Amino acid sequence: MRQLRIGVVGLGSIAQKAWLPVLAAASDWQLVGAFSPTRERALPVCQTYRIDYFSSLAALAAQCDAVFVHSATASHYAVVSELLSAGVHVCVDKPLAENLRDAEKLVAQASQQRLSLMVGFNRRFAPRYQALKATTGERASLRMDKHRADSIGPGDLRFTLLDDYLHLVDTALWLAGGDARLSSGAICTNDEGQMLWAEHHFQRSQLQVTTCMHRRAGSQREQVQMVTDGGWLEVTDMREWREERGAGVVTLPVPGWQSTLEQRGFAGCARHFIDCVANQTVPETSGEEALRAQRVVEQLWREAVSE
Repeated sequence: MRQLRIGVVGLGSIAQKAWLPVLAAASDWQLVGAFSPTRERALPVCQTYRIDYFSSLAALAAQCDAVFVHSATASHYAVVSELLSAGVHVCVDKPLAENLRDAEKLVAQASQQRLSLMVGFNRRFAPRYQALKATTGERASLRMDKHRADSIGPGDLRFTLLDDYLHLVDTALWLAGGDARLSSGAICTNDEGQMLWAEHHFQRSQLQVTTCMHRRAGSQREQVQMVTDGGWLEVTDMREWREERGAGVVTLPVPGWQSTLEQRGFAGCARHFIDCVANQTVPETSGEEALRAQRVVEQLWREAVSE
């Protein structure tokens, strides 16, 4: 069986730090090359990973079965739509598109052309979060915090909600097991309309779900706490696991063989997408699935600006 040919669009910091090391290291597929409109910046990156630089998106698409898109959010609709039109499967950074209408169009286009469209919500593939989701016991509460040390602006509220808060919403609702109803919440902005903090509360049956982010918390901490019937569990920074079940605290060390990209879910996310393309199965974070979180974030933004 021929190996899948993989391409990359966008060679910025996230592509270089998180995706290229994974895609270039595997032997189950072939990393063909990349396209970026800024040739002078792209060439050194391509040389580092010994892949070809393509001068156009069309040229890259013609040589690939699937493409990872890491370009700016504003370009997502045009880039993903062109790739789908060329018959290429796509995994794109969140959000799927800059606005909900364009995101829905991309989902419809992928369905019509019977192509895989996946959004790279890496946290769903982080081993600690997967273990947390698999925990038994009736769940009473779930709280997810994702804070920044000092990261207010320069984007406006809508940008920050889509660029960062979307991760909390998607991960928390996924951990909760599916659809949850927004019950209350608040967003605080400064005089420039930039997000200072946000906290929201959701409910799914008897489970209470909270998402919280402060943009100037003095900490880069990410933490999930879950209370179940018979257990209290906590995962910090996708690495540290603490658990209490009436017999003291159990702390699980990070496996020595596990890389940071494995811990943070990037490696699992990339492999999952390629496996789905190879086996013609629906991705865990398909475009349709990703719309759930984007619709919630769109609602949060609209309610905030209407107040």
